[in-house]
Amino acid sequence: MEENRISEEIFNAERRKYEKTRDELEQSRARNRGKNFIIAVLLATTIFGAYQYNTAMRLRQQLNNAYNKAFYELVDYIKNVEVMLLKARMTSSPEMTAVVLSDVWRESFCAASNLGQLPISMGVLSNTEKFLTQVADLSKSMVRQVTYGKTINDEQMKTLEELHKLSVNLEKGLLEMQQDLNNGNLKWENVAKEGQEEMKEISEDMPKTFGSINEQFEEMPTLIYDGPYSEHMQNRKALGLTGDKVTENQAMEKLKKFLGDGKVKTITKLADNNNGIIDTYNFKMELANKDKSGVAEADVSVKGGHVVWYLYNREVGEKTIDVNKAMELGKKFLEDRGYPNMKESYYMQNDRIATINYAYTEDGITYYPDLIKVKVALDNGEIVGFEANGYLMNHTQRNYGPPTLTEAEAREKVIRGENIESSGLAVIPTNYGTEILCYEFTGKVDDKDFLVYINANTGAEEDVLIIINSEEGILTM
Repeated sequence: MEENRISEEIFNAERRKYEKTRDELEQSRARNRGKNFIIAVLLATTIFGAYQYNTAMRLRQQLNNAYNKAFYELVDYIKNVEVMLLKARMTSSPEMTAVVLSDVWRESFCAASNLGQLPISMGVLSNTEKFLTQVADLSKSMVRQVTYGKTINDEQMKTLEELHKLSVNLEKGLLEMQQDLNNGNLKWENVAKEGQEEMKEISEDMPKTFGSINEQFEEMPTLIYDGPYSEHMQNRKALGLTGDKVTENQAMEKLKKFLGDGKVKTITKLADNNNGIIDTYNFKMELANKDKSGVAEADVSVKGGHVVWYLYNREVGEKTIDVNKAMELGKKFLEDRGYPNMKESYYMQNDRIATINYAYTEDGITYYPDLIKVKVALDNGEIVGFEANGYLMNHTQRNYGPPTLTEAEAREKVIRGENIESSGLAVIPTNYGTEILCYEFTGKVDDKDFLVYINANTGAEEDVLIIINSEEGILTM
């Protein structure tokens, strides 16, 4: 019995020793597994971080390459602009002048495009961008002028000389920047910060910046020409806007008078629209003797209290009047509101509403820039829309004097225009805020109506329009 007890104690002791050793091994394995997991996580994080860093560096390098490409191409385009402007000052024949100025136009446009691809803060390049767009625009205008047989005059030549000097300075500044870029002194990340607070203090040791180049164009000459970026287009004024400034209440009273006594039930100002050309009060009106849908809107100019536009959207019933009657009603509406001598031209019908264009006429001349649109409901002849922006922007006293060409001489310029049916003097707008006195000829070719405009002073063919007759109305293209 004693031996059995001793054997059992020895067995239990060995078993406890074994279990302890086993537990220690398991704990050790668990610690190793934890360490291995942490090591694996750290390794994965390190690998992922390295991948992300390499990806970021690769993308950054690609971006820098794109910036470098745009910059180097910009330098090449400016070099070409400088050379072509110099050539333009030396040309003698209209044909060569047109060819060279076409190159200036193209190279300046491409330079402006590349400039826009660089990481430069807004405002830092405003003058430089203006220089390039105006050089391109002016060149295009001069090409059109030469094509029409007009030579470049002395004043324009002086302008080209001044622009050439500016292009030389621009090229010089960009070449300095190119040198700094090549030797590593210029970094695109620093260029992107230019104009920000931390970049405003620039030491003389710093490389050439776009901001310092931009300053060279602050004394750029004023350019007036037929183009969308001409100074006269940037600073347009509403020539037909007359009178003193009116208050909000005065504008309301003028609007009520415009629509007719007793037509307005309530009126509320929604907003002030200040766009720098025609500042307006925006009103919402509840019309009298109407149902819940009788709500209209209008803009009234701060200067003079002119109604710029009016719109009453309502459901229009069955058509009871034709377009000719609508034209009479629209003309009478304009006469009663101080717009005499308005001649209907083209119209559109849509949803039983006729939108009719009226142009101002005086002494037998039709002034198409002075345009007013009137919407007439064809169920009862009510005026449901009015828009006088063209008239208010352009109407003024003109004095063109007698045209250089007679109507018969102008008619001879319409070479392919058989069957001329009517003609007369008209002033047409250009796309650049200017006007041209023309002879307007109406005729037919292959059953298609057309309009040809011949410059009344130069004989140049200024425009050709096709008249589109359809069920919806009469339009021009």
